[in-house]
Amino acid sequence: MSRPRENCLHAEQGRGWLPAWPGAMHTLVFLSTRQVLQCQPAACQALPLLPRELFPLLFKVAFMDKKTVVLRELVHTWPFPLLSFQQLLQECAHCSRALLQERPSTESMQAVILGLTARLHTLETEDGTQPLCRKHALRVLDMTGLLDDGVEQDPGTMSMWDCTAAVARTCIAQQQGGTTDPRPAPIPVEVRVDLRVNRASYAFLREALRSSVGSPLRLCCRDLRAEDLPMRNTVALLQLLDAGCLRRVDLRFNNLGLRGLSVIIPHVARFQHLASLRLHYVHGDSRQPSVDGEDNFRYFLVQMGRFSCLRELSMGSSLLSGRLDQLLSTLQSPLESLELAFCALLPEDLRFLARSPHAVHLKKLDLSGNDLSGNQLEPFQGLLQAAAATLLHLELTECQLADTQLLATLPVLTRCTSLRYLGLYGNPLSMAGLKELLRDSVAQAELRTVVHPFPVDCYEGLPWPPPASVLLEASINEEKFARVEAELHQLLLASGRAHVLWTTDIYGRLAADYFSL
Repeated sequence: MSRPRENCLHAEQGRGWLPAWPGAMHTLVFLSTRQVLQCQPAACQALPLLPRELFPLLFKVAFMDKKTVVLRELVHTWPFPLLSFQQLLQECAHCSRALLQERPSTESMQAVILGLTARLHTLETEDGTQPLCRKHALRVLDMTGLLDDGVEQDPGTMSMWDCTAAVARTCIAQQQGGTTDPRPAPIPVEVRVDLRVNRASYAFLREALRSSVGSPLRLCCRDLRAEDLPMRNTVALLQLLDAGCLRRVDLRFNNLGLRGLSVIIPHVARFQHLASLRLHYVHGDSRQPSVDGEDNFRYFLVQMGRFSCLRELSMGSSLLSGRLDQLLSTLQSPLESLELAFCALLPEDLRFLARSPHAVHLKKLDLSGNDLSGNQLEPFQGLLQAAAATLLHLELTECQLADTQLLATLPVLTRCTSLRYLGLYGNPLSMAGLKELLRDSVAQAELRTVVHPFPVDCYEGLPWPPPASVLLEASINEEKFARVEAELHQLLLASGRAHVLWTTDIYGRLAADYFSL
């Protein structure tokens, strides 16, 4: 089975300063900077003498090579108002390695946090002069944008859960230390983070958010993801967040139902700059309509109409049969990302979406788990036609699309000429169908990733039509699949598209986040 190349940290090679990243391009300035940092005590002493224009590259190299002593001192003496991971750890003119696409090193993350703590406790000297960090006060430490792929973490890297805990501990410690400290208050620093919370970490994070109010270290949440959190705890957290900072709310595995959602949604709607709302498992009382259930749904729709900046909506595993028009009609602005996986959509839902203002703005569309093989096929094709000019990311996992449906859809699918990602895993497609897709997709010059199913040819004794559960759980003939992979690879080479990844790996970091499109 083909797998995408993993981005993983490599040990320093040779004398410790040669490039450690295969294929990475480095300038002479980068290599010189890496050499300078080999002796960390000397590098720290030299920082006040170096031009501040070198600090961004120094930070990237120190973070990359885990030069924790230097990294801590860089944060401690940072000469700019903003220190942003997204700016400093991306591909740059001196180094093609994008560290944001890798799980961050635990050592480097801890060094950044220690440097921030040291900075907050730096005081003016007795003679009235100010150290570097006071002359050029750091106002914002932006730690957002770190990789959060959800896969098992390497012991040497820090997950988003770990990062949340580390920043929270710093907030709590800073507040506790400040209660009895008679020294002058340090210059406040706003720390922007993406927060992850569940039942186990809720109390800890709530204390950190409370501690940051009026503290020199002000915690500012950009993206909040709450998993399996009781309704009252979710509301309590939302009430503590800064309304001007929050960009995304992601509530997972909460099984809210319409009644629970009607309690939470007004607290979410106060975030007027919210661009992404991800709600899952919104169902329960809608299967047995009642007066209360309908009232809750109408109230939910009213609150949804309050969002003025919403661009992404995810309602995965929510029962929306025949109700998509009510939901989408309430929104003030067209969506650019819509995820409706396993929502039991009906043909009329797809027809409405195709005619709505949202269709012509969609960059990302996820219809996974909806049966598109019967009466839904024609309205689905109409939706693709409407979104063809803008669609970049299309996810159709487990949509019961066999060769017949795929071949009928190819003419409109290939009109999506900007498409970069196509997900077809879990559909009963044969090798012949995949080859037809590969040949026809030559017109899609931007296509970079196709996540395809194991062809039905590679199963033994498969019932027809095969349920999705069988395709996901049944064993395949590895020898047959190896031949399939080899043939697909040869077809890609022959068409000059060796750069396009065709894979069955649904667990890789392949599906793009809306904000990265």
